[in-house]
Amino acid sequence: MNPNLKALALGMLIVGWTSAATAEQNPDHEEEAGKSITLSQQQRALANISVAKIKASVRNYQVYAPGEILSNGYTSYQVSPRVDSVILRRHVALGDHVEVGQALITLFSESVADAQGDFRIDSSEWRRVKQLGRKTVGEKRYVSAQNSYEAAYGRLLAFGLSEEAIQALAEKSQPLGEYTLVAANAGAVLSDDFHQGQRVESGQALIELADERELWVEARLAPNARLELPAGVEAQIKVGSYTYPAVVTQEAHTIDPDTRTRVIRLIVNNDSHQLHPGQFADVYFSFATDTPVLAVPEAALMRGGDGDWTVFVETEPDEFRSVEVELGRTLGQWREISGVSAGTPVVMEGAFFVASQFAKGGFDPHGH
Repeated sequence: MNPNLKALALGMLIVGWTSAATAEQNPDHEEEAGKSITLSQQQRALANISVAKIKASVRNYQVYAPGEILSNGYTSYQVSPRVDSVILRRHVALGDHVEVGQALITLFSESVADAQGDFRIDSSEWRRVKQLGRKTVGEKRYVSAQNSYEAAYGRLLAFGLSEEAIQALAEKSQPLGEYTLVAANAGAVLSDDFHQGQRVESGQALIELADERELWVEARLAPNARLELPAGVEAQIKVGSYTYPAVVTQEAHTIDPDTRTRVIRLIVNNDSHQLHPGQFADVYFSFATDTPVLAVPEAALMRGGDGDWTVFVETEPDEFRSVEVELGRTLGQWREISGVSAGTPVVMEGAFFVASQFAKGGFDPHGH
């Protein structure tokens, strides 16, 4: 025989053997996909296997985010002197609830003493000029006295003195240089970082007051979370074993550079004063799908041998087959899927047991 023909025949023979061996070791994918297992009623009962026909429906779901309770920045403020001063007395302590006009801190300042002295002189002059009248003292002196009085009055207001304190200064004698800062709003004392006798600079925060009837909650989401959360979206705030309703007021359009998270601000009613700034909270945003969707519990999804996601469908009574599906949105503890038709009986509970039976014994149709 021609040597070339002999080599060609031998090569064809080897290729045939290799193809046959490969076919035995790697069965056709479609043949594998069609294999099924059969479970007895006893097995189904022991594994608590639950099967339901999947149907399209509008699904309500929640999205979780960690959060923190904060004071309402729009109703809280910091009490600070507007001129370098020395703290003489405190009138409130940490945690106290104060009312509008309540005394907070008494301080002393040389600058305030000078301003108070000028105000007494200008106030006395203005009262005298008013009594004499514009025609008697002349236009120039009348306007000058009025301007000096108003300037001295405004300077004391700028230093933080209340209108009542300024009026009292003009009506009766009292030590110059002392002044008292009062509460402009009702609220709780959240911080009081100072000591009596301490010298403080202008603008240094001494007391933080906050109206705790409404508090902020800052929820943090992953930066790539595809959620539309406009103002008005409702949410549930869980602190300990208690749950409170909240509403989204502001959605940050930037990523926090420190935590690399997207910040969502909510407001929660706190008339009961059960919540306090600094507490951690679990935030649950409530949503509903726009259209009916097919969805299964997360526990119903299993990884196939090739890494794809599958569900188990009941093709005949007690007979199950795996079907590959494509995953969609996460709907709380459910997951949107495609790849099966509405009305298909799907294993909703016990999928892990069914998967173990598939893996055991190489798809024995009788489950042995």
